[in-house]
Amino acid sequence: MKAGISAASAQLWRIAAGTELRRNVLETYGTRVVVILVTFATAVVIARELGPTGRGLYAVAATLGAIGAQFGNMGLHASNIYYVAKDRALLPALIGNTLAVVLVACGVAALCGIGFVLWPKVSPVHGTLLLLALASVPAGLAYLLTQGLLLGVNEVRAYNNIECGGKLIALGLICILALVNGGTVALFFGATLLSVVVTFLWSLLRLRRVSTESPKLSWTVFRHSIGIGVKAYTIAFFGFLLLRIDLLMVKYMLGATEAGYYSISQVLAENTMMFPVVVGLLLFPKLSALKEREEKLRLANKAVLVTAALMLPAVLIATFAAAPIISIAFGRNFLPAVSPFAWLMPGTYFLGIETVMVQLLNSEGFPPIIVLAWIADAMINVALNFWAIPRYGITGASIVSSVCYFLMFLVVSAVVWKRNYARHPSAACLPKLSAET
Repeated sequence: MKAGISAASAQLWRIAAGTELRRNVLETYGTRVVVILVTFATAVVIARELGPTGRGLYAVAATLGAIGAQFGNMGLHASNIYYVAKDRALLPALIGNTLAVVLVACGVAALCGIGFVLWPKVSPVHGTLLLLALASVPAGLAYLLTQGLLLGVNEVRAYNNIECGGKLIALGLICILALVNGGTVALFFGATLLSVVVTFLWSLLRLRRVSTESPKLSWTVFRHSIGIGVKAYTIAFFGFLLLRIDLLMVKYMLGATEAGYYSISQVLAENTMMFPVVVGLLLFPKLSALKEREEKLRLANKAVLVTAALMLPAVLIATFAAAPIISIAFGRNFLPAVSPFAWLMPGTYFLGIETVMVQLLNSEGFPPIIVLAWIADAMINVALNFWAIPRYGITGASIVSSVCYFLMFLVVSAVVWKRNYARHPSAACLPKLSAET
């Protein structure tokens, strides 16, 4: 009996962790669960200490810094992974070019700061919080690019340790501020920024251990990287804009308090997206390194099937559990976040599937049709929000986001089908899941 149970357990483990990709997904997913819990605890402390208005200002500053990092990466976060996965000898040049880009980003952030000082009315936040938000742009960019390189050279465990360590550092600093009653919006944000700087330095040290040479600048490598990078950059920027621009629009149209409510719904929606994000993150370098088309399709098909199956119960449970979770964790004064969160869930489900499915296209060089689709979808999102937010508030913003997420899913599905299945009907047969892949 015991032998039978042991054999069954061993078989289940081989199925779950039988390949390097699955082991990495399981490990990274486990790490992300810890990161989500730590991030959630951090959000709870900030929300309870600052209240809806302070939480809204914090979220706007974080969004400003994140958009700046996305705007300044020039697609190198994806092209670095793409090229180093194909040829690890490029790592020293990619590290050197990354540091040069971060240095340029520092100068651009300083110029933006001068612009906000000259035209303060266009700035979403002011004073010390604005300076910290601008400083978070090069810091976030540095972290984004170095973490991408770690994934490209298959340093998944180091990536996970650094990701988890950075969030724990941020939580520890914020808890200390809360305990000594020294928590202001600027101080909380400064603690988060310090954790990002530490994790960047940690990532850089790990890459130096992997690299056989010192970092160096290479215009040739940069020129090739930027070719793929421009397309990846456009997709990432407009995709990020699609996910985050509604928060800024809510702040401008409805005020910081409503932005605080909406930011909670966004945080919970992002947590629900954790599994497909992890799969897509690890699938991209894996597919980029594969040369056989059939092998790519087989791996991508399985990833999409698993994602669709696991996301459905996660979305349903999250929808029905949102009210008690928000009430217990953030307090009853944040209950207005429940409705927008529920309306985000349908779109989140399809966006999760799209996040995995599109990696097949990304591994082939980021087709221009996907670039154009993200631009169009972001523009539709902004246009609809100008109509929906004044009429339906933050719930209207969520409905618009769900519609736009679904539109992107339809476009990617159509492109994948046309490029890989319509011309090759035999490839349309979905593979049987097994332990061998």
